[in-house]
Amino acid sequence: MFSLFKKAELPDRATSLNGRATAIPTAEKHFVNGRPLKGPFPSDTKHAMIGMGCFWGVERLYWTLTGVWVTSVGYAGGFTPNPTYKEVCTGMTGHNEVVRITYSPDSISFAEILKIFWENHDPTQGMRQGNDVGTQYRSGIYCYDAEQQKRAEESMEAYKQILATKGWGPVTTEVLKAPEYYFAEDYHQQYLAKNPHGYCNIRGTGLSCPIG
Repeated sequence: MFSLFKKAELPDRATSLNGRATAIPTAEKHFVNGRPLKGPFPSDTKHAMIGMGCFWGVERLYWTLTGVWVTSVGYAGGFTPNPTYKEVCTGMTGHNEVVRITYSPDSISFAEILKIFWENHDPTQGMRQGNDVGTQYRSGIYCYDAEQQKRAEESMEAYKQILATKGWGPVTTEVLKAPEYYFAEDYHQQYLAKNPHGYCNIRGTGLSCPIG
């Protein structure tokens, strides 16, 4: 039986849920642009992965951008293999709600992706984002190579300085090597295109990030 208690601390591997050996079902194609969520992807594209609260609104931010080939939502950063949304919400998988962005670096840079990330959520809130409380709503950048790691860390330092001058608290964003990505269920994919009046918790600090 699942607890409704929202955990504020991440579990360790020993206490996390067991999960399952096979992937949970999800959509095959992007609801908006019809492109395959799992590939194949054009050879000139790269992935970016970020967490900044409820993934519904975050995904919509990115699928509208020129240079973004496809987006999807999923779970990453925890221990439980192939988790369900219900399991992630217990806080006992360790996973974050994330958006994976497949983009063309010739049309949109990783720095531009980071600028949108910093300016559209509050990276000082720890295990929450606004009204959404729990470990799956933490701020995170998950990097696929050393260059992304470098850019992410530099952008975080730059934004920390901006926030500090305005009296905001310490940044709690985790910047990590991209972990395994598990696709969320079909109904979560491009949720706000399917449900235009659905819940969206996108809100930033109102402060511009000096990168991009």
